[in-house]
Amino acid sequence: MRAVVPVRPAPGRAHPPPPALATPRAPHAACTPAAYPPPAPPVRMGPMASYRRDLAVRAAVAQGLLTPESPVVALLDVAGIRASAAALTSAFAAVTRGGVLHAFAVKACPLVPVLRLLADAGIGAEVASPGELALARAAGLPPSRTVLDSPAKTPAELREALALGIAVNADNLQELARIDALVASAPTASPLGLRVNPQVGAGSIGALSTATATSKFGVALRDEGAREAVVRAYLDRPWLTRLHTHTGSQGVPLTLMAEGVRAVYELAEEINAKAGRPQVDTLDIGGGLPVNFASEEETPTYADHARLLAATVPGLFDGRYRLVTEFGRSLLAKHGTVLARVEYTKTSGGRPIAVTHAGVQLATRTVYAPEAWPLRILAYDSEGRPRSGRVTVQDVAGPACFAGDLLAAGRALPLLHPGDVVAVPDTGAYAFAHHYAYNSLPRPAVHGFALADDGAVSFATVRAAQTPAEIVAEAGGAHADALVR
Repeated sequence: MRAVVPVRPAPGRAHPPPPALATPRAPHAACTPAAYPPPAPPVRMGPMASYRRDLAVRAAVAQGLLTPESPVVALLDVAGIRASAAALTSAFAAVTRGGVLHAFAVKACPLVPVLRLLADAGIGAEVASPGELALARAAGLPPSRTVLDSPAKTPAELREALALGIAVNADNLQELARIDALVASAPTASPLGLRVNPQVGAGSIGALSTATATSKFGVALRDEGAREAVVRAYLDRPWLTRLHTHTGSQGVPLTLMAEGVRAVYELAEEINAKAGRPQVDTLDIGGGLPVNFASEEETPTYADHARLLAATVPGLFDGRYRLVTEFGRSLLAKHGTVLARVEYTKTSGGRPIAVTHAGVQLATRTVYAPEAWPLRILAYDSEGRPRSGRVTVQDVAGPACFAGDLLAAGRALPLLHPGDVVAVPDTGAYAFAHHYAYNSLPRPAVHGFALADDGAVSFATVRAAQTPAEIVAEAGGAHADALVR
């Protein structure tokens, strides 16, 4: 951990006193399910999260994480992440009699220290590529707490997963035939399942809707002959013991998510009835809980989702089925903040513009689809204190060389000045961990932060900032003469 600096809230922004918060822990002594302790009681959210963030912003400036030479940095709230993990586990524990593996969707934040932190909080990993599997293994996730999903697994990926004993969800019947050959050639301890698409409809963001009539994911359950083919696939394979679906994502209402889960539950019941035994013993119901990007409020909650599932699909929780979940964005989004210095301010067409160092390279979805992915902007002065003053409609622009690189257009904020700091909250998922290398802009450093009882902030490096030398290496620098020989 870096040196700590006690930082107090700025006058005029009242907050409750801070709780005692755990800092990132040392690596596990053993990577087995028994090594994961039960989650701690949830940390209070809402005002406490904004309190911790305000202290962290000022400390990031005071401790030199954000400087004119390092004008953009990302922060992760360790206490907030632990609180989300505890909220997830407690929500499902309150409604189910069976066992549950909560597997974090690594794509949402593929950073090894984050995966280790979640593992320490009792959360496994859902991976969708060899790279994500390597990250999960580097974080110490055991095979028993890892699930492999992907619509395009290669034979090598499948072979590795089966050799390790990792749970695999086949995406389609062709992949299932491929697994047939691998299972026949070498025994495996991997739990095996099949993903189905319940075709229950789309949410408000089409590109993220995975249960439409024409979705690329899973076996389309309502297509002619598909349901019968799936049932036959299970009856022909006694080792096929799981069913998987994923209906939720940003923009998908909880009721639609519940309908997708009901469809896979009813399919499991049908398979087991025709098999004459409980062949399907585990239902992987995916994740996709939407995130509120409009305010500090965390809604919907995991408890909301679990209660609706219990009301919609009561048999899901009666103990006959083990469950797997694959939440990602909802575990991390509210606990990440991007900080960027304002480099210049100008006026164009009568509108003030603050030019910052955070833009499309971090908030790619927001820049290209701002209506679907709006982000809040918080204004701080050059010392990291919440900025006050007359609210002015202004644009907050990024550094990339195209006109649309805007974090916010026409946003009402206290007028920003050169050297000020803008904070972009709710960016803990699918933002600073998924870099878009426009203009060869570097990946920013990522730091986790924790608070002591007296308000002192300590930081731990999660990922160092990308250097120019690393950018050159990534761009083929070692092969500069390859095309001129």
